[in-house]
Amino acid sequence: MLAKITSCALVGLDGVLVQVEVDTSPGLPSLIVVGLPDTSVKEASERVRAALKNSGLLFPRKRITVNLAPADIRKAGPAYDLPMAVGVLIASEQAWPEATENALFVGELSLDGSVRHVPGILPVAAMARQEKIQRIFVPAEDAPEAALLDGLEVLPVTNLAQLAAHLQGLRQIAPYKPDQDPTAQPPPPYTVDFADIRGQEHVKRALEVAAAGAHNVLMTGPPGAGKTLLARSTPSILPDMTLEEALEVTKIYSVAGLLPADTPLIRQRPFRAPHHTISHAGLVGGGHWPRPGEISLSHRGVLFLDELPEFGNRALEGLRQPLEDGVVSIARSTGTLTFPARFMLIGALNPCPCGYWGDPVRPCTCSPAMVTRYQKRISGPLLDRIDIHVEVPRVDYQKLTDERRGEPSAAIRARVERAREIQRRRFAGTPLTANAEMGPAELRQFCPLDEAGRSLLRAAMQQLQMSARAFHRILKLARTIADLAGSDKIETAHLAEAIQYRPRQTG
Repeated sequence: MLAKITSCALVGLDGVLVQVEVDTSPGLPSLIVVGLPDTSVKEASERVRAALKNSGLLFPRKRITVNLAPADIRKAGPAYDLPMAVGVLIASEQAWPEATENALFVGELSLDGSVRHVPGILPVAAMARQEKIQRIFVPAEDAPEAALLDGLEVLPVTNLAQLAAHLQGLRQIAPYKPDQDPTAQPPPPYTVDFADIRGQEHVKRALEVAAAGAHNVLMTGPPGAGKTLLARSTPSILPDMTLEEALEVTKIYSVAGLLPADTPLIRQRPFRAPHHTISHAGLVGGGHWPRPGEISLSHRGVLFLDELPEFGNRALEGLRQPLEDGVVSIARSTGTLTFPARFMLIGALNPCPCGYWGDPVRPCTCSPAMVTRYQKRISGPLLDRIDIHVEVPRVDYQKLTDERRGEPSAAIRARVERAREIQRRRFAGTPLTANAEMGPAELRQFCPLDEAGRSLLRAAMQQLQMSARAFHRILKLARTIADLAGSDKIETAHLAEAIQYRPRQTG
């Protein structure tokens, strides 16, 4: 008898419908899987055999062929264990095919028949809803994630015996109903607050401007000046994610297998701080079968690169396209995948190898050639894509011992949210969400300058030898500063502050 069970394959961040066809025929007992399976899918034969036996079900002593269609899409991971087992049950007439109509099955089987978590449940559920599939059978652990989307009946499966009883009509599995709506819960508080940072008021202002318009930042200063602490505090002043943004981020973490078991929906903005030894594929994404990298895991959040010159040149240059386009495209012989990468880049570096070049207290031990060589590890084109360049000096004793707390993150976040609300209204009906995403057409429309502003910008272009990209980025930054001030037009003071965030020389 032939059985057809609906399942799903993941291609990048999207689900693709897969038909699991199971056929039994006379011959030596065996289970053969075809349809471009990887090793973990081929090994499902032994898991399915043991799970059926240990669940009190019969594994037919026949030749069993499993075809995963379409055959030109790679099948990876253990998510096909459950649909294969269901197909064997129907093909051996231990369950009825009517019970699997308009239903999708995913799940990994343990040898004792229990059903384990599989990554990527959210894109699987999104694909099922798109294909008008009414019911989805998932591991009980993954039911809260699948239930994030409306319009689907989610049935949590604990073990294979329970599912067999449901398919035989003996004991129905109750659809999953969440105790509380995860989308209605406030995001958890951040552990680091700007109020705990002593001094560095001008850097806090720069980070506030960056957060208000989703701009990129580069902090330069000696070791121990507070660059890392300032970067780690930045997510606490970013506005709360919308539901659409939260679903985008959760989808990425679900596919990457990084979604916490007790967190079906990520509500905090991501903060990723990879070590400088990370590979190009680890940072940008890739591999033989491409997976999202750190820049995609930072989507709608912050990517912090500490000790920026220590990162590999290939990895850093791989940031150019994502910083401009908000996506990263990875081409392989099997096709091209696109991952979202709309993040805020915060870089930190010492001014020289010893870290004390230009420090007023501790002398630098590096030669001028060493300083130049160290700073040239970051290319001019990459520096040109960073909107805000700010110096982070050492903090003196009086500020460190001052008992007064600084301005809390909540107060700064309120100003940032007001500026972002102005931008949401400005870009209503477009895919843009923040000033940093504006293109030339939006700059002409939303960033006009008066004669005084044009004169100031003309002088800055000549003195700082700025590129056309730097010119556009100054306008975006000035627009954000004006939004923070509640101004409809860009004043000369807003433009002057934006210009002073540019480096003295750009490659």
